[in-house]
Amino acid sequence: MKPNNESVENEKRNAALAAVKHVKNNFVVGLGSGSTAAYAIEALGEKIRQEKIRLLAVPTSYQAFLLAVKCGITITTLEEHSTIDVTIDGADQIDPKLNLIKGMGAALAREKIVASASKQNITIADKNKKVKALGENCHPVPVEILPFAISSVKRKIEKIGGKSILREGKGKLGPVITDNGNAVIDAVFGIIENAGELEKQLKMIPGVVETGLFIDLSNIAYIGNNSSVEKIEKKPY
Repeated sequence: MKPNNESVENEKRNAALAAVKHVKNNFVVGLGSGSTAAYAIEALGEKIRQEKIRLLAVPTSYQAFLLAVKCGITITTLEEHSTIDVTIDGADQIDPKLNLIKGMGAALAREKIVASASKQNITIADKNKKVKALGENCHPVPVEILPFAISSVKRKIEKIGGKSILREGKGKLGPVITDNGNAVIDAVFGIIENAGELEKQLKMIPGVVETGLFIDLSNIAYIGNNSSVEKIEKKPY
């Protein structure tokens, strides 16, 4: 059964509202990309208006930049603020250890750069994104690559056990192009037993810019349900 669209959007919104409570006055905030992160950006704009607080934000995509400007959020850059207080972003899959697959919106490289510069990373998602293991239901791992290396990277991904598909644009011919001018390969591995090792293997392939495997980066996840939000915190090792 397919999830009810209205219910899913409500779950995303609930998760976003829980996450923005972590944002305080004078914070530098990383803004994720995608439909769930959009709810957080809108909620931050409302928080600025209601609470009269000041924020600076580092968006991870042009889409996030435009929405932040529309919502009255002041934009900054990593050059100006190399340490971010908190980043709020969505995910495509979340495992019990808060490891993630991200990148279906093709902003994975910038999202990972911003996440790695953040003191705290908060992941928000609807309940359908919660899985027992990354790669469930043949979910792909997005891989951002240099266009020059498309055929070479595809071949090397297949050598390490993945099925690689060049992501095509919708509404126009040709591949999806990221904000960095790169292409995206969706690599299907099935259930991923060791996500950290797979990330290392992918990053070793010449031409790979970044992968959608986000390992040990998320600190807190808010999983939205229709009338509640589940909070999952990363367990100390």
